Amino acid sequence: MSSRRTAVSAVLATVLAVAALALTGCAPTVSLDAAADANDPGCAQISVRLPDSVAGKAQRETDAQATGAWGDPAAVLLRCGVPPLGPTTKPCVNVNDIDWVLMSDPAAKQVVYQTFGRTPATEVIIDHVSGASDAAVLPEFASAIATVKQTQKCLSTLDTSLTPTTTATPSPTPSK
Repeated sequence: MSSRRTAVSAVLATVLAVAALALTGCAPTVSLDAAADANDPGCAQISVRLPDSVAGKAQRETDAQATGAWGDPAAVLLRCGVPPLGPTTKPCVNVNDIDWVLMSDPAAKQVVYQTFGRTPATEVIIDHVSGASDAAVLPEFASAIATVKQTQKCLSTLDTSLTPTTTATPSPTPSK
């Protein structure tokens, strides 16, 4: 009977050791704060369409509604339901038909982009130290964010003119 007990103990110890190794390979849940309007149905539409990986970084579990995280440590964070932007002089870029406003200094270690013209608005934070680039990250969210209708387009300062336009009036030519 003691050899059976020893065999069961050995199997149990092996199962526990394998389980412990498996759990150590799992990244912990990323703790984020939900945005004010995270319960907006548009955020649910975005959340169910978030990609499994972004810029080659695997998706991680988060502890807040309408959020996402990718990479270990987290290199890309997403929060849906942030307050939408009104007119702004901040730089705006269009990536795969999604207008993004650069909310932070482009040279910062972490940059923040926010969608423009969509309610609910979505914020994406990219950690440049991790090697993630804006060009690799922003296109990954296009299909998810496109589920929220765009009601306004972002215009650059080149698209608007504050200088009045004048039309030249021809001068009469003297007749001979």
